[in-house]
Amino acid sequence: MNIGNTVLEMLKDEVTEVEYDRFIKQLNYNARSSKSDIAIFDAPNQLVANWIKTRYTQKLEQLFELKTSFRVVVKIQAKKGKTGSVKNSATTQTSSSENIRQNTLNPSYTFENFITGASNQFAYSAAKSVSQKPGEIYNPLFLYGGVGLGKTHLMQAIGNTVINHGKNIIYTTVEQFLNDFTRHLHNNNMDSFKSKYRQCDLLLIDDVQFLSNKIQTQEEFFHTFEELRNSGKQIVMTSDKPPKKITGLEQRLQSRFEWGLVTDIQPPELETKIAIIKKKCEINRVTLDNDVINYIATVIDNNTREIEGILSKLHAYAQLMHQDITLDFTKNVLREQLQEKQNSVDIDSILKTVAHELNVKPSEIRSKNRSRIVVYARRVAIYLTRELTQLSMPQIAQYFGMKDHTAVSHTMKKINSLFENDEEFKIKIDELYNKISSSKRN
Repeated sequence: MNIGNTVLEMLKDEVTEVEYDRFIKQLNYNARSSKSDIAIFDAPNQLVANWIKTRYTQKLEQLFELKTSFRVVVKIQAKKGKTGSVKNSATTQTSSSENIRQNTLNPSYTFENFITGASNQFAYSAAKSVSQKPGEIYNPLFLYGGVGLGKTHLMQAIGNTVINHGKNIIYTTVEQFLNDFTRHLHNNNMDSFKSKYRQCDLLLIDDVQFLSNKIQTQEEFFHTFEELRNSGKQIVMTSDKPPKKITGLEQRLQSRFEWGLVTDIQPPELETKIAIIKKKCEINRVTLDNDVINYIATVIDNNTREIEGILSKLHAYAQLMHQDITLDFTKNVLREQLQEKQNSVDIDSILKTVAHELNVKPSEIRSKNRSRIVVYARRVAIYLTRELTQLSMPQIAQYFGMKDHTAVSHTMKKINSLFENDEEFKIKIDELYNKISSSKRN
C-alpha cells in the first residue's frame, strides 16, 4: 500500500462512516504527480474536490507528517479527462446539478449537531424556522459573522432538513457561482445556467461578500434572486459582514439582501466553546477529560473549525505514541501552534485587551493607582506580558512604571498562587491569553 492510501486509511478513523463512504472513498492518490513534499489526490469532479479540500486538507497534512515525520502540502484536484470535464449536454448538466444537490452538503451539519449559546441562539432559531417553512418565512435569510463561527453549518443544516423532503437544493459559494457563470457565458450556453439556478427550491450561497465589484456576476445574481423569490423559493446567504458593509455591492442587491432577515453570529463564549468541544468529541469518537476540554477551550481561537484539527491531531498522536490524552500530553502536542501565537503578540495589545475586559483605562493600569480593580488588572496584564512576549522582567517593570524586576517577579508568584486555589480565575486568565493571541494573529 502506498503512502497516500495509508494516510486515507488513517483518515478513515477520523471521520464518520457516512462522510468516508460519500467523499473520502472517492479520492485516489496520484503517486506519479506527487513529490516528497507535495501529496496530490484526484477527486472525480471539482465539486467533490472543493468539498474535501475545504474540510480535510489540514487533517491529511497532519496525518502525512505523523506518518513520514516531514511536512507535506496536500493538494486535492479534480481528475483530468472526460470524468472531470464539463460538457454542454443535458445529461451532464443534470448530473452536475445532482452533484451540487447531493454531494456538497455535509451530512454532519445538522441542527442536532449545532451547539447553541448566547452568541448564536437567534441565528439558530431563525435558520430552523426557515428549514421548517422554506420560502414562507425570512426570505432571504442572511447570516453574517467571522470565520468558523457556524454560518455554513446553519446554512447546510437548512439544506439537510429540506433535502429530506425531496426538494431540489443547490449549495454553492460565490466563487463557484462565478466560475459556473463564466464557463456558461464562454460556451454561449446561458439558458442552461439560468435553468440550473432558477429552478431549484432552495439556493444556499456562501461568501456573498465576494460579489464585491463583480458587476456582471451581480447582474446575473440579481435576476436569479428575483426569479427565485418571486416564485416563492427560499434563498439563504452567508457573509463575513452585513449587506450594508459589503463595498462594491449594487444598491439594489443590498436592499434585497435586507428584505428578509439579517442576523449575525458572534464569537462563542467560553461555556459554548466547551460544549462545542464535547459535541465534536462525541462525533469524532474522541474521549477527553474535563481538564483537557477546558484547556482546549481557552487556547483555541474564536474559529471553532480549529477544534476538529486539534482533536484529530491529539487522537492521531495518542494512537501512534500509545499514550493517553492527558493535560500534559495535550500541552506538549499543541506547543508548536501555541508558540506561533506567542511570537506575534505585543505589549500594547495585551494592555488594551485587559483594560477592555476588566473595564479600566490602559493609563490607569500603568499608573500608581492602588484601587483594588486596577491592581488586579495590572497583575493580569503583567502576567500575560511575561507569558506572551519575549520581554525581560526589567523591560516589563519599566513599561508598567515599577521600581525594578523584583516587583514583576512578585506579581508572577501572586498569580501562580491564585491559579492553584481558584480554578475559575485560571480559566478566565487562560481565556484572556487566547483572546489576545488570536486577535493579534488575525
